[in-house]
Amino acid sequence: MIYVVDLFVRKKEEFAMQPRFLSLHHKTAEKLIRLKKEAEEEGEYRVARRIHATILNCDGNTSGEIAHLLKAPRSRVSEWLGCYESHGIEGLLEGHRSGRPPKLSMRQKNKLAGIVAKSPVVHDFVGGVWTSIMIARVIRDEFGVSYDPRHVRRILTELDFSIQRPKRFLAKADPVQQNRWQRYTYPRIKKKPVPKTRL
Repeated sequence: MIYVVDLFVRKKEEFAMQPRFLSLHHKTAEKLIRLKKEAEEEGEYRVARRIHATILNCDGNTSGEIAHLLKAPRSRVSEWLGCYESHGIEGLLEGHRSGRPPKLSMRQKNKLAGIVAKSPVVHDFVGGVWTSIMIARVIRDEFGVSYDPRHVRRILTELDFSIQRPKRFLAKADPVQQNRWQRYTYPRIKKKPVPKTRL
């Protein structure tokens, strides 16, 4: 009985250790070779390396052998091959990052754009200008998703909203005296050299 269990475990280990080999159509392989050369000519060496790993695997090299040839970690080579299996050639390109999926769908972002287009007073806020903190609170209340105010700014930029900074002015200031200050007094103060003190 022990012998049968041991044989089963060994068979399972052998199955788990089977190398993964990609099979490519000859036109796809030619395209990959051409893309590798283009990437090298343009200085995109990381992309060329990923494509090279895919070509080597297609030629019958294991992840370990490819890692040794390209002087890369075996886990990274496996990741490159997995990206090719999942996403094709796009998975090997520099810009491809799977990353974390967005918390808000495009439909929810469009709804958010409609909310931001209205006044914050509609959502019981005091003041007529939206802040990223206020919008983060609206996102949490409307969609049940928490965002950092800094990330809210990125979402607003993606939705073609611009950041507006309020200008400060004195409500009861005399415009003539303000003009005199800005034209004459302030430039004289600004130009004065700071006296150097000797120790």
